[in-house]
Amino acid sequence: MILMGLELHHEPVMMPESMQALNVLPGGRYIDATLGEGGHSKSILQAADPGGQVLGLDADAEAIAVATHRLAEFNDSFQALNVNFRDVRATALQHSFVPVHGVLFDLGVSSLQLDRESRGFSYRRADPLDMRFSFDQHITASDIVNEYAESELADIIFHLGEDRAARRIAREIVRNRPINNSLQLAEIIERVNPRRGKRAHPATKTFQAIRITVNDEMSALSTALEQAVSLLGQGGRLVVISYHSLEDRIVKNFIRKQGSDCICPPGTPVCRCDHLATVRAITRRPLVPTESEIASNPRARSAKLRVAERI
Repeated sequence: MILMGLELHHEPVMMPESMQALNVLPGGRYIDATLGEGGHSKSILQAADPGGQVLGLDADAEAIAVATHRLAEFNDSFQALNVNFRDVRATALQHSFVPVHGVLFDLGVSSLQLDRESRGFSYRRADPLDMRFSFDQHITASDIVNEYAESELADIIFHLGEDRAARRIAREIVRNRPINNSLQLAEIIERVNPRRGKRAHPATKTFQAIRITVNDEMSALSTALEQAVSLLGQGGRLVVISYHSLEDRIVKNFIRKQGSDCICPPGTPVCRCDHLATVRAITRRPLVPTESEIASNPRARSAKLRVAERI
């Protein structure tokens, strides 16, 4: 973030763990599929020197501008592209960036997006209800909050936010339309779902559900994981940091499926799928942040890191 002439950059979550998981090699090629402010990419470039290269992708044009400025010293070995990671394979092929030694995904909302006004990702300010990662997208959070049917809104909050109060929240949102900003939305949610000692704000899950819907995140993740593995050379690493159970479940199931020689339904007497394992799991259970990291950066508290290696 650039503020009054000073550059302030947030430390990415689980930085030491993600660098070790990527097994960065001098001269290696890596894709940072969620570039953000470029923190992970900077560490990768430093560890891969001499000769290392990073291709950074982000759907958010502001993130591309910030990261490009931050990593200007690596101009010959770093390229940032304003692309959604659902197109990671086509982008890598277009730029002859294949095969690669590792692909990193740090999912969810970046600190840059949370801290910038006018995007609506935060429930702490009266920002416009937008929540798009890219301004090229058509649907906004305002469209969902103010136009979706109550039943549809409740389903989104329940399934993508995993909030048991989904129907009460949806009913209250519809009663208070039009809702003009993120703070107003958060206050409405808190009225029907009080904090009562909860560590997380009651609006967290609803904001998550709306953001996922706006950006079609679950579909994009599933698509991107398959493409990422196809770009890895033998021994290349897939590293994914997720922040909620829906993401982590997709990643866990993907690695399990891609690590199996047979994916036929249980009870099938003879394998007919002809599926061959493409990866092996490096982490049987996800890595989580240390207590000291959580204390210094509360946003890290829900992070889970999983690793797979191409075979």
